[in-house]
Amino acid sequence: MSVFARVHMPALDGATEWLNTEPLGPAELRGRVVLVNFWTWTCINWLRQEPHVRAWSQAYRDDGLIVIGVHTPEFSFEHDVDGVRRAVKDRDIDYPVVVDNDYAVWSAFDNHYWPALYFVDTDGILRDEHFGEGRYEASERVIQRLLDIEREFVSVEGAGVEAEADWDHLRTPETYLGSSRGERFASSGRLLLNHWALTGEWTTGRENVALDQAGGRIAFRFHARDAHLVMSPGERDPIPFRVLLDGEAPGESHGVDVDEAGNGLLRESRMHQLVRQHGAIRERTLEITFREPGAEAYSFTFG
Repeated sequence: MSVFARVHMPALDGATEWLNTEPLGPAELRGRVVLVNFWTWTCINWLRQEPHVRAWSQAYRDDGLIVIGVHTPEFSFEHDVDGVRRAVKDRDIDYPVVVDNDYAVWSAFDNHYWPALYFVDTDGILRDEHFGEGRYEASERVIQRLLDIEREFVSVEGAGVEAEADWDHLRTPETYLGSSRGERFASSGRLLLNHWALTGEWTTGRENVALDQAGGRIAFRFHARDAHLVMSPGERDPIPFRVLLDGEAPGESHGVDVDEAGNGLLRESRMHQLVRQHGAIRERTLEITFREPGAEAYSFTFG
């Protein structure tokens, strides 16, 4: 357990809105062990962590644990409260969620990461913290210690986009496409590993690249089992797209958001899983072509 100089859990009164509960303050939390989980709905690291947090909430709530999710947006479109509600429903989250659109709770905790876990004892003292994925058994051990119980750890196996990454074959990092954090863009020539390129008429914004004319394409050379793209239709109707792997339909290696022929439909602003490789994991070229203008692409993530 990390050592804290009796730092009290900051108040949650800067919340924009609460979901799944009425607002919770010191009186409601008194005597409870609290696990605060910072997240944002497009974050692959949070998506892969979430089945563990969900399982802890269900396994230990009768023992005195209360999990509080804090949704602090990374991208502009994640300020949409209906989008947060949709993510809560899609991920079967039944514990309280704070909508932190103004970063008030984020700032009160001096947090800098998605996801981030803060462990609070029954006196309201911060006792431990963890940033990012992993360390699940150690985190559950902290929960049990704060609850003063000891039992077998819960069994968790994520499915779909929540499945654990194939860390042994993950050689491509998260890559942002907008001007503020974009990197490894290939303006011409052969596409090297971990580089990406655009074909067609695009506008580069601070957070994203946006397609101006139908038929535009994004290509990415990657090495990972899974490939995801955070994208949005903007103000447009659903936008059809097609994914190719090394110039061919993905077949069994299609992600959950495309079919075996590589066809998908961009309806919502979220992370889309385009590829889940079957068989040997190797370096591949992903191409995604949009059949209508208006698509906005924010970042690639891998697993």
